[in-house]
Amino acid sequence: MEAIEIRGLEKEYKNFKLDIKELIVKKGYITGFIGPNGSGKTTTIKAIMNMINIDSGEVLVLGENIFNNVNIKETVSFVGDTYGFLEENKVKNIKRSVSRFYKIWDNDLYNKLINKFNINEDSIYGKLSKGKKKQFELAMALARKPKVLIMDEPTANLDPVVRNEFLEVLQEQMENEDSTVFYSTHITSDLEKCADYIIFIYKGKLILYGEKDLILESHSIIKGKKEILDIDTKKEFVSIKTSGYNFEGLTANKAKAFEIFGKEVIYEKATLEDIMVYYTGRE
Repeated sequence: MEAIEIRGLEKEYKNFKLDIKELIVKKGYITGFIGPNGSGKTTTIKAIMNMINIDSGEVLVLGENIFNNVNIKETVSFVGDTYGFLEENKVKNIKRSVSRFYKIWDNDLYNKLINKFNINEDSIYGKLSKGKKKQFELAMALARKPKVLIMDEPTANLDPVVRNEFLEVLQEQMENEDSTVFYSTHITSDLEKCADYIIFIYKGKLILYGEKDLILESHSIIKGKKEILDIDTKKEFVSIKTSGYNFEGLTANKAKAFEIFGKEVIYEKATLEDIMVYYTGRE
């Protein structure tokens, strides 16, 4: 049994269609979910959370439909770009009212995280900075001891210091708990620090899936003279950019590319952002 399983999922809007044949989020790992804005990340998460009516397909969390099994629902937490806490409430009152709804609540962990983030519980939630709000939301989500933590752009518009602290806490909890994180973001540098697996969605379809380290190892930026390109060699690239007499392209098989081009070209390490840009740039 995996943490999240999606098969044959379809959801069509006027100008967009989500069409996922299969998506597997492995239990016990951090899986990064990447893709440009409008690719279907949030729609997929809404389908997992049963926040939209899908046209067809099957969506399971820990082997169950999340809203058909109360016990499964208890084990899932969510952190998004925005949250539904009342702006005028004090932090301590939000915590008191929300924690009552859950059978499992780790108050020691909550207090530890609140102190680590230096959040005053007498503060009005609406007056907290965006970074403090996000840290509070993470503390609330983790205090529930979730088996599955789903995050949709949780660090959007946060400064690098707050983002880094957010990721450190996330990784620390992953080491101490038997939990799974499904992390949707366009900030790919965050995922390079913490993700175990990567799922890449574009225009409603999954185009890349695998272990993060293997994806980064197999892909490479290649730079060279345009004169060495022909119909056959171009097939080795995900996509190519040309300028003057030179070209720059991304290959998904660095070893095979080296067999073809040898030392005639320059090989550079590709980042997740590079990979996303080149895959979305191909015709």
